[in-house]
Amino acid sequence: MTGIIVVGVDGSETALKAAQTAMDLAATLGATLHVVSAFDSDRTEVFGSGSDKWIVSDAGEAERVARSVADSLRTPAVHVTYAAARGKPAEALIKEAERSGARMIVVGNRRMRGIGRVLGSVANSVAHNAPCDVYIAKTDSGD
Repeated sequence: MTGIIVVGVDGSETALKAAQTAMDLAATLGATLHVVSAFDSDRTEVFGSGSDKWIVSDAGEAERVARSVADSLRTPAVHVTYAAARGKPAEALIKEAERSGARMIVVGNRRMRGIGRVLGSVANSVAHNAPCDVYIAKTDSGD
């Protein structure tokens, strides 16, 4: 299958499990793994004094999370890229999959039970609106 597999991460343990599953799929299928972290606002803060200033933004933090996960997954066998994407997690993953021409999106099954299942979850939204195949990785501990 060459192509691109997109996985969303947010720094949580369950997202890391989904990313590892996506990595395994990418290795098996000969695909590129594209790690994405969503940000929903343009909040920016400037720190420092005098000529020393640091700018911290939601976009920058999302990129840091995506880069950190991508770096932890890198192997010689799989090409791994990363990006920060604007929007709520499900819409950001869908837009990034469309933009990159992804063949698959991997999401975790966190919050797919109980009230979360009724109100919707990232996995549910992605599964119903994705432009490509969706793989829902088991990331919760189960019953």
